[in-house]
Amino acid sequence: MKLRRRPLLAGLAAALALHPARASTAPLETLHACNRLGYGPRPGDLAQGGRWLERLEQQLQPQPLPAALQQRLDARPAVNLAERAEAFRQLQRQQRAEDENPRRELIRQALHEAAEARLLRALASPNQLEERLVDFWFNHFNVFFDKGLCRMLVADYEARAIRPHVFGRFRDLLGAVATHPAMLFYLDNAQSTRAGFQGSGGGGGGSRGLNENYARELMELHTLGVGAGYGQQDVTELARVLTGWTFRPRDLQFVFDPRRHDENPKTWLGQTVPGRGRAQGDWVLDQLARHPATAQRIAFKLGQHFLADEPPAAAVAAARAAFLASDGDLRATVAALLRHPEARDPARYGAQFKTPQRFVISMLRACALTPEDWTPTLQALRALGQPLFGCVTPDGYKTVRSAWLDPEALARRAELAARVAQRARLGAEAAEQLLETLGPAIGSAARAAIAQEPPQLRAALILGSPDFQNC
Repeated sequence: MKLRRRPLLAGLAAALALHPARASTAPLETLHACNRLGYGPRPGDLAQGGRWLERLEQQLQPQPLPAALQQRLDARPAVNLAERAEAFRQLQRQQRAEDENPRRELIRQALHEAAEARLLRALASPNQLEERLVDFWFNHFNVFFDKGLCRMLVADYEARAIRPHVFGRFRDLLGAVATHPAMLFYLDNAQSTRAGFQGSGGGGGGSRGLNENYARELMELHTLGVGAGYGQQDVTELARVLTGWTFRPRDLQFVFDPRRHDENPKTWLGQTVPGRGRAQGDWVLDQLARHPATAQRIAFKLGQHFLADEPPAAAVAAARAAFLASDGDLRATVAALLRHPEARDPARYGAQFKTPQRFVISMLRACALTPEDWTPTLQALRALGQPLFGCVTPDGYKTVRSAWLDPEALARRAELAARVAQRARLGAEAAEQLLETLGPAIGSAARAAIAQEPPQLRAALILGSPDFQNC
């Protein structure tokens, strides 16, 4: 694993003795803010201090990226999606075994492009809350990388449909997702047509006829949620509304195709759908975005993401009220949730269990490591059970403790921590700095146990410790 590591902070090695009597002076509230509003502390973060509300207000207003980070992101080669997708299609059509290598290389390039766009920001961006929200909303509107054309589209999906809207209006985010070819292809709406349609030209390929996949997940997962009072007939009617929502294969741009659209009358959630053509779909998205059940679902899921597996009802209620009062303003919704006293309650400190992605990113941040090659990082995420962009089902990855905590998972994390420490040559000095960086995250019992081990093993033990898994 080829890595760049920042120099050790001057004087830390001399100032920190690795023994149980060493107590961190960093406030627990600062650590809590680093863990919940971002991906954990980097060297020096806890020393800067900052109470929860102070850091929250800063994070609600993202700043320009540091020049070095922006330059690295800008250095990525420009990608013509249509050309790449056409190359992918041509390689798919080639059946000879010797043709597999170019196809695999194209897929690898696409995955690394998407990974660098996500992981580099998560590691180095000062806008940590924004990065956690990008992760949240991609997972909420999940698409699976390994489904056909999605391999070529995931990076663009995150860049154009998700990232620009995480502090915007939910309706705009919902519309951007609904019209992006990645979602239209993943949930098969690109091939959904009115009954009797015999033409061609859509982006979905495959069979013709009504396809209900996207309509079902749009209500069940993206907006209203299960038990919100709709039935199978509403799913069918919504699927009819969305016929004709597809994309052009030649340039991978959304298009409404009136030839495919079902213009017959539709009744959805007890209402006659007004208008004609694409306007019907836009009207339905308006209704879904403003529905109280949507507000409740979004507020609960945000609470689960940031606060607890069973988020406090009062904080969820505050977020729900803000969502409804602001017409789905996501900045206002997140602010209401995280400004609530329950969000900074000391009882919540260290009460979440890190998902594999949070674990890996927080480990790299704590060690001030930035991969030159993302392959080992992606392999590690796959080994831990959460490959980046790799959730097959549209409900996204689970984030609760029970989904990830078991003895085998802890063993795999400890093995990864040992490999990272070995490859990055994290010796005794690095272990001392890690304890300073993480402060009260590593409790006195863990510090005492680690102090008994050989110095060259201590960094791995810190990163693999149960204390580091919690946040």
